[in-house]
Amino acid sequence: MSYQAGEFDVIVVGAGHAGVEAALAAARMGTSTLCLTINLDAVAFMPCNPSVGGPAKGHVVREIDALGGEMAHNIDKTYIQMRMLNTGKGPAVHALRAQADKFSYQHTMKQTMEKTENLTLRQAMVERLIIEDGECRGVITNTGAQYRAKAVVITTGTYLRGKIIIGELQYESGPNNMKASVKLAEHLKELGFELVRFKTGTPPRVHSDSIDYSKTEIQPGDDVPRAFSYDTTEFLPLDQQLPCWLTYTSQDTQELINSNLHRAPMFSGAIEGTGPRYCPSIEDKIVRFSDKPRHQIFLEPEGRNTDEVYVQGLSTSMPEEVQLGILRSISGLENVRMMRPGYAIEYDSIVPDQLWPSLETKKIPGLFTAGQINGTSGYEEAAGQGLMAGINAARKVQRKEAVILDRSQAYIGVLIDDLVTKGTNEPYRLLTSRAEYRLLLRHDNADLRLTEIGHEIGLISDERYERFLKKKEEIEKEKERLENAKITPTPEVQAMLRQVGSKELDNAYSAYTLLKRPEVTYSHISALVPAETPVLEDVAEQVEIQIKYEGYIKKQLQAVERLKKMEKKRIPENLDYMNIHGLAMEARQKLDKVKPLSIGQASRVSGVTPADISVLLVYLESYRRVAN
Repeated sequence: MSYQAGEFDVIVVGAGHAGVEAALAAARMGTSTLCLTINLDAVAFMPCNPSVGGPAKGHVVREIDALGGEMAHNIDKTYIQMRMLNTGKGPAVHALRAQADKFSYQHTMKQTMEKTENLTLRQAMVERLIIEDGECRGVITNTGAQYRAKAVVITTGTYLRGKIIIGELQYESGPNNMKASVKLAEHLKELGFELVRFKTGTPPRVHSDSIDYSKTEIQPGDDVPRAFSYDTTEFLPLDQQLPCWLTYTSQDTQELINSNLHRAPMFSGAIEGTGPRYCPSIEDKIVRFSDKPRHQIFLEPEGRNTDEVYVQGLSTSMPEEVQLGILRSISGLENVRMMRPGYAIEYDSIVPDQLWPSLETKKIPGLFTAGQINGTSGYEEAAGQGLMAGINAARKVQRKEAVILDRSQAYIGVLIDDLVTKGTNEPYRLLTSRAEYRLLLRHDNADLRLTEIGHEIGLISDERYERFLKKKEEIEKEKERLENAKITPTPEVQAMLRQVGSKELDNAYSAYTLLKRPEVTYSHISALVPAETPVLEDVAEQVEIQIKYEGYIKKQLQAVERLKKMEKKRIPENLDYMNIHGLAMEARQKLDKVKPLSIGQASRVSGVTPADISVLLVYLESYRRVAN
C-alpha cells in the first residue's frame, strides 16, 4: 500500500557528495527541497580516501565555492592538513589538497543541511519514480511513501545494485557495508535507461599504534595559510595540523601478490565491472608496472579522534589474509594491525550520453542524475555535478533557462561536456590534461571566472559579491599602477637584478614590463616601487600571474573566441541525423544518440570527423532556409 507523504519542488535521492550539493543549491535558490538518503548517518560520507582536492579536483572545489556550493566551506572547517601541490610547476597545475577529519566532515555537512531553510532531510530507500505523461513527478519509497515533486535528482553513488568483493567472498552491499539500492536500479532499466557495470575499490585501514613511523618519511602540511573557500579567514597553524607519512612497497610485496593472483577477483573473473584507470588496485599496479621495484604508499590519518589510518595506494580486493601479508611486507608496517580490510565494489551507472548538458535525462524530462551514477569517480567530480544538477532542477521549477558551463569557463564544464558528449567506458576521473584551456582555468582565479554566475542565480550573497567586485577593481588598479611606474637602472635596481640572475637594465622600464621576466617576482617589484597602501595577497597573486602569462593567456582567449563561434551555431533538438545524406553512418548513429546542442559539441562527439561537420553545416544552412 502506498500513501501520499508530501509534496516538494525538488527531490534529491541520495546524500553523498553529489546529493548534498544538489539539495543545498536547490533549497538556497528558494525551492522547497526534500533530500532522501538510505542512512542519515552517512550524509557526505567518505567511503574511500579521507581527503578533498588534488590536481584538477582541487580546481573543481574552488569552482564549487565560486558558484555558491558548500564543499569548500565544509573542508575548511574540518581539515587536519592542507598542502599546495605542484608548486614547482606553472600556476595552471597548482592544486590544493586537504586531509579531512572524515567524521567531522560528515557531521558538519549534515548539520549544515539540517539548518538550511527550505530543505527537509529524511531517511528512506527510494525504489521507484513517479512518471506521469512522460515526465518525472516524484518518488516512491520501500515503505510505500509517495513524495511528489516538479523535478527529481538521482545521486545514488555506488549504491545501485552494489556488490562488495573480498577475495572469494561476495555479497550485496553499498560502500562500507551499508544497504545497497537494488529495486531502483531495476526500475531505471524498466524505464529504458542503458546501464553499465563499473567497479571501484578501497584499501585496508590500519591501527596507528602498530606503525613504525621511524621507517617512513613525514609529509607535513604547508606553513602558509591556505583555504579552498574565498570566504575563509581562519586557518589552521602548522603545529595543529596532522602529518601524513610516505613509505613504499617492497620486493616481498611483489612476490606475495604475484603468487596469489589466482585468488585476486580482478584476475580470476569474479569482477565483471570496469575499474578506474587512474586509481588502480595494488595487484593491478604490480602486474601492469612489473618493471618498477616499488610503489609509493601514503599513510593518512582518518581524523583527530580515531587511530584508524588510511593506506593510500594500496586499494585491493585480495583475500583478507593476503591483505595482511601485503601490509606487513611494507616498510614501517611489519607488525601492523589491520582494522578493516580493503574491498572492491561493483555498481550500476547510467551511460551519460543519455543526458543533456544540464544533466537532465533526455528520456524523461524533470529527471536529473549527478555523481557516480553518471560514470565518474571521486568526491569532487560528484559534488560539481550535484551542484549543477541542483541548480538546473531548481531553475526548471522556476521556468528559467538551464545554467551550462562551457569548457573555457570551468573544469566542471569540461567534466560534464566530456560525459554527455563522449560518454565513458570506465569510471571517469578529471585530469588537468583534459582541459584544453587550463591556463585560463587556474586554481587561483575560480572566483573571477564564476562568481558573477553564482550571484546571478542567487547562490552568492550581495555582501560576498561586493567583496569580489572590490577585488576585481583592485587588481586592475594595481596593474595600471605598475604600467605607469618607471624603474630606472639605479645601483639598487641593478644589484637586485644581479642577485636574482636577471639581466641588468640598460634603460628605464615600466614595472609592468620588468615583472614579465621569469626571475622577477611581484615582491621584488613592490620593494622597488611600493604602493601607497598595502596590496592584499590574493590581489598581488592575480596581478603577477596575469602580467607574467599575458601572452599565453591572450592566445588561449583567442582560441576560446573561435570555439564560441562554433558553440553559437545551435542545432535543433529534433534534427533527424539518419536522413542527412553525406554524413558517414557512424556519425549519423553517434549524433543521433548524443543529440548535440551546437556545432561545437557535435565536433567533440567521438567518431565524428571534420568532413562530417562540414556536411552538417551545409545541411543546417538549407534546413534553416526551409524553416524560415
